[in-house]
Amino acid sequence: MPHGLDHIVHAVRDLDAVAEFYRRAGFTVGGRNRHPWGTHNRIVQLKNCYIEILEVAEPEKIVPHATRSFSFGAFHRDFLAQREGFSMLLLNSSDAASDARAFEANGIGAFDVFDLAREGKRPDGGTVKLAFSLAFAAEPNSPDLRFAVCQHHFPENFWNPAFQVHANGAQRVPGVVVVANSPARHQDFLKAYIGGGEVTADPAGVTAHTENGVIEVPEPSAARDLLGFPVKASGDGLTLNAMRFAVADLGRTEALYRQNRLAVRRHGEKLMVPPDEAFGATLIFEAAN
Repeated sequence: MPHGLDHIVHAVRDLDAVAEFYRRAGFTVGGRNRHPWGTHNRIVQLKNCYIEILEVAEPEKIVPHATRSFSFGAFHRDFLAQREGFSMLLLNSSDAASDARAFEANGIGAFDVFDLAREGKRPDGGTVKLAFSLAFAAEPNSPDLRFAVCQHHFPENFWNPAFQVHANGAQRVPGVVVVANSPARHQDFLKAYIGGGEVTADPAGVTAHTENGVIEVPEPSAARDLLGFPVKASGDGLTLNAMRFAVADLGRTEALYRQNRLAVRRHGEKLMVPPDEAFGATLIFEAAN
């Protein structure tokens, strides 16, 4: 079944420091949440997608990978031993169990569904119940990037317009940028992963069209033209480099960043916050259509 963007995991070593960076960048950042398997997170919510800022806070609680179970904590422990940055791409799902079966049938995943639940906080401080089911997929040549779909069991308790108001004017996420040395090699994986959406190719790379945004997969030279600085891919695999944000007024966003002394550069009609400023990630801001 077709999917859309749901969220991106930004793996970091100091959750509060990175939360402060996102606040300086004009985002509304949620409070700290704790997982029983050792990771903590904070959420930045847009209208169609969110960022999960994540650290491994209690490594002693991490469980190892098993034959049919993906260990969220173990993956991020190993990822952060190498670097910070975007570590996982998750699309939305209306039936994670069905998606897990489809991933297995298509040869991109043989994992049991992962269920989790926790309490969430409303803007007024009240608590609500949250529960999610994840179905994981794997691109064999991309050990440092994981893919999944996420089913929200209480979406009315999670998505909240009060959390989607940001000082930088960010409204939604039109897409993400995933770099590969040979984008065409990943067309079949992307087609199976996005669940029936269109995957198109041109000399610069491949684009997967989800229900609410695109996954752009340029090769490194095209990524350099897009971002304005050199970008490296990892072997034959995929590397999640950048996240795009549509903002109400690009000039106001730029003025805010200059005021907050945030390293930002103009590249054509876009603003770029580079990975050395954004803890291994690249943030792209563009005018909303």
